[in-house]
Amino acid sequence: MRRLNPKHIRIAVIVAVSLIVLLLIGGFIAYGKREAILQSQIAKAKLKAKRQYNLNLQIGSAHFSGLTTISCKDIIIVPQNRDTLLNVKRFEVSIKLLPLLFGNIKLADVYMDDALLNLTDIKGVRNFDFLFKKKQDSVKTNTKLDLSELSNNLIKQVLYKIPDNLNVSNFLVSFKNDSARLKLLTETAKIDDGDLTSTVKINDTVATWHFSGIMHPSDKEIDVKLYADNGKVEIPFIEKRFGAKVNFDNLTVKLTNVKHSNGETKIATFCSAHNLLINHPAFAANNVIVPDGSIAADFLIGTNYISLDSSSVIHLKKASAHPYLKYTLKPVKTYELRLSTGWQDAQNIFDSFPTGMFESLEGIKAQGKLNYSLNFFLDKSMPDNLRFDSKMEKDADFKIVRYGRTDLSKLNKTFVYTPYEYGKPMRPHVIGPENPEYTPLEEMSPYLRNAVMTAEDPTFYKHRGFVEKSIRASIVTNIKKQEFSRGGSTISMQLVKNAFLTRKKTLSRKIEEILIVWLIENNNIITKDRMLEVYFNIIEWGPGIYGISEASHYYFGKSPSELNLGESIYLAKIVPRPKAGLYAFLPDGSLRPGLERYFNSLGRMMMGRGFAQQDSNSYGFYTIRLREGLRQRIESVDSTEANQILNSPRQDDVDLALPQIEDPEPSKKPNFLQRIFGKRDTVTQHTEQMLEDEEERRINAIDETGKSGKQIRQAKRAIRNDIKAKKKALEAQGKL
Repeated sequence: MRRLNPKHIRIAVIVAVSLIVLLLIGGFIAYGKREAILQSQIAKAKLKAKRQYNLNLQIGSAHFSGLTTISCKDIIIVPQNRDTLLNVKRFEVSIKLLPLLFGNIKLADVYMDDALLNLTDIKGVRNFDFLFKKKQDSVKTNTKLDLSELSNNLIKQVLYKIPDNLNVSNFLVSFKNDSARLKLLTETAKIDDGDLTSTVKINDTVATWHFSGIMHPSDKEIDVKLYADNGKVEIPFIEKRFGAKVNFDNLTVKLTNVKHSNGETKIATFCSAHNLLINHPAFAANNVIVPDGSIAADFLIGTNYISLDSSSVIHLKKASAHPYLKYTLKPVKTYELRLSTGWQDAQNIFDSFPTGMFESLEGIKAQGKLNYSLNFFLDKSMPDNLRFDSKMEKDADFKIVRYGRTDLSKLNKTFVYTPYEYGKPMRPHVIGPENPEYTPLEEMSPYLRNAVMTAEDPTFYKHRGFVEKSIRASIVTNIKKQEFSRGGSTISMQLVKNAFLTRKKTLSRKIEEILIVWLIENNNIITKDRMLEVYFNIIEWGPGIYGISEASHYYFGKSPSELNLGESIYLAKIVPRPKAGLYAFLPDGSLRPGLERYFNSLGRMMMGRGFAQQDSNSYGFYTIRLREGLRQRIESVDSTEANQILNSPRQDDVDLALPQIEDPEPSKKPNFLQRIFGKRDTVTQHTEQMLEDEEERRINAIDETGKSGKQIRQAKRAIRNDIKAKKKALEAQGKL
């Protein structure tokens, strides 16, 4: 073994000793001047706060009380011409020395007593709006944004600010706006060698929360549990702000790992909730309860994308699924979603449905296995190339052992159907031979059956409840228009919606509709002929008009078997918007000219399928006459308005925008300021907004094909004049 040269050893020792001496001298000098340095930094902080954020920062006293410990008293922050934002009686912080040598500030110990963070938003004036303002001296740069680096640095900064030891007492966070107030009082919050305990009181005596768990920020390990005394954790302010009620027995959040390498930041997390309750009118009609739900989420953040990796797992009681999400920002925005369950016991899946989410399937029993997969990809620059497929598979052993709350086979026999209008039950209808108005499929005009199927669901007898091509086209249309203007409902879906579900437009109802359609279509519960027969006898064809027998007598004074081609095409036209049916006619009972194009279009489609002969007379358009007794009920509206009504979004998907305004609720008595300044009440503002929205919708719906610029301007002018007339009428009634 080669021995080290003694001369080299002496040089190394001399260099090391010299460095140590220099460090000691520098440390001694810094130690001696640290108070002056501290006061200098405080002065700079005050100046920066004032110059960049318009904040007045005051510190009663500040000094070093140890090698790396700073003690402060009476810290006050007051935004210019605003309420006091922060008031801290005592604050003490110590910094780890070794990371500081490498330029990283890591907190070792933090102590804080008697602090108040006061957030106010009164009459539009906020004392925290400086948080949303750019720095006055900020300069725009063309620096390329790297999401991976940004996320990694942000996480490090957050973790570094979590101390190894924490002791907080009486820290009050108060938020107040014009209509609500929220107070969170942290009586105690402690981190002792990584062990977290905390007690927080909500609005004095409303609730007491507890946080407990492990905090090891240096090891990127966090495991925190939230629970409440004597009941559930109610999330404050959400119900008033968003109309949603959310609570749970306990919530666990974990950060298990953060790793940055090769231009990608990986973040491993876990979140679980016990007895999570959600109530929101857009989600479900009732309380939805998830007894046990969790997600192990692995996030991947690259230079230009954010994704939820497919290694992530969602658990709902006994069922599980692997989600994949990816959002890419550049060079073009793309959205990708995949979901896979793998083969699982069907009963485990049904048992895992959240309580209260479904009204018909609850309690269903099944055997065998199911497998669901979803694939969605959208390039925002090329929406027409959307990729979408959704598939539920069953094995050979799958079958329904017992129906849930609703017998899905009830459509095979006589049953009573009660339609609902705006949440209120209408007159019940017997769907079966016992009802003299009931019409068997073979007693309906073939023109009627084929016209409605061609318009609503051309492949009804071929598909299994869903047409992916139609759903894909609907999604593309809605993306392009940036609104929900087209649905993808098949006749099967429309029938299930009417026969089994309420008309409330909620996410849970839509999911249940899809599940019931799949069960019926893929398990031969009801034949296609029977489904079509019930469909014609159950759907609405006009205001209070249900079933094809009522419809054919109501409009034309004849039975369903006597309907000709033109009458059948008309009835097919109004299926999506039954309440608008009479707007298709002129006072003499003939059809409005604007509908001729629809008759030719649907007629040619029927001809191509062998359901009609070629017709140069617009497929019966000119032969139709409304029953004479109805003609006096024809609304006096111009053709542009009538066409807009008849071509509005289908009633099943979006509330029909008929040209009438309901009487507003009695307005509240104006308050003092309103009487002085003449401020209008919210009902009046809402009514005016409805009129403005209607005007915009009608103008956007104008068909400009084949029209000159003058004709288009005249159509727009007619719509504006009509809206003005409505405003004057409402003003005369004292409603505006």
